[in-house]
Amino acid sequence: MATLTEKNTVPLSRNKLLGVAGLGWLFDAMDVGILSFVIAALQVDWNLNASQMGWIGSVNSIGMAVGAFVFGIYADRVGRKKIFIITLLLFSLASGVSALTTSLAAFMLLRFFVGMGLGGELPVASTLVSESVPANERGRVVVLLESFWAGGWLIAALISYFVIPSFGWRVALLLTALPALYALYLRIKLPDSPQFSAKKDVLRSISTNIKDVWSKKYRRPTLMLWIVWFTVVFSYYGMFLWLPSVMVLKGFTMIQSFGYVLIMTLAQLPGYFSAAWLIEKAGRKFVLVTYLIGTAASALVFGNADTIAVLITAGAFLSFFNLGAWGALYAYSPEQYPTVIRGTGTGMAASFGRIGGILGPLLVGFMLTAGYGIGWIFGIFCVSIIIGALAVAFLGTETKQMELE
Repeated sequence: MATLTEKNTVPLSRNKLLGVAGLGWLFDAMDVGILSFVIAALQVDWNLNASQMGWIGSVNSIGMAVGAFVFGIYADRVGRKKIFIITLLLFSLASGVSALTTSLAAFMLLRFFVGMGLGGELPVASTLVSESVPANERGRVVVLLESFWAGGWLIAALISYFVIPSFGWRVALLLTALPALYALYLRIKLPDSPQFSAKKDVLRSISTNIKDVWSKKYRRPTLMLWIVWFTVVFSYYGMFLWLPSVMVLKGFTMIQSFGYVLIMTLAQLPGYFSAAWLIEKAGRKFVLVTYLIGTAASALVFGNADTIAVLITAGAFLSFFNLGAWGALYAYSPEQYPTVIRGTGTGMAASFGRIGGILGPLLVGFMLTAGYGIGWIFGIFCVSIIIGALAVAFLGTETKQMELE
């Protein structure tokens, strides 16, 4: 524990942990980002309709819901480190194998396992980092961890822009298998959470942990988290998994749409960094509510944009505010629970949120098939995000620099 608490070693230990966990986060984002571009390519190669395209994204989210629930629970039983490595290996290998599929059914089955790994890794990684840094910088460090997501999306956009048009989507997916090698490195290098290590001899049943998440003491924060996770994931996967395809539907070529999405993706980085700066100064609630409202307004403008300039500008603000909100949400969630149920509580909230990730892409496919315009679809996402902001504003409590139980 000395390496995490002694003054002269805190920056080194924190930065090493942030780098190790952040690279895993980056690989997650690279896989999700590439999928959004692969869906647009599969539409051409396999002659998919809008409903089938929606199901690809939704199957991924079904896996994420299962993974967040199962692996979140077991993170409180066997440790954050072990689950982090298992989930990283699972999604890396399944993503690489999915490049070899020749049917939609096989592709979707593998995307389920990819989703399980992704869904389990994200809340466990944020919990691990939350428990390993001092309270006065915990929020900022977790948001910086989330900023690796932007790096992964940028890599995905670059791979998709330069690789998919020339070499095909299969080569792009094979590149996502590389994190499996990194997972082996993690087994040796990554320390487990100091708080879990101190509590690992306190064995509690899974059913007790689940009940405690909804006990009287934690009922209000749990309700708040479930609402905000659902609305944020519903809107994010509905909008961002369809973003390249929406650009094509607005009349741009596939290469043009990939290029425009790459430009929009660049705005994610200042979104994260501004949220990381504000979260320890203005607090978690302020950042979450402000950035969610900004996301809602951007979604409304993007859905109704009729010029390239407005489309790209609104898309950039959508990336800026939405990903900044994501960073704050990952910082805020583990702070609602004590160590013994932190993985369970965070994982269950993320799992419920992934139900929104199932419905979001399906909704887009259904509404497009039914003849609704992009403006109507993004209007629904706008309303969803506002509901999430209201839940935080009225049900949430401020946890800035609060010592974790």
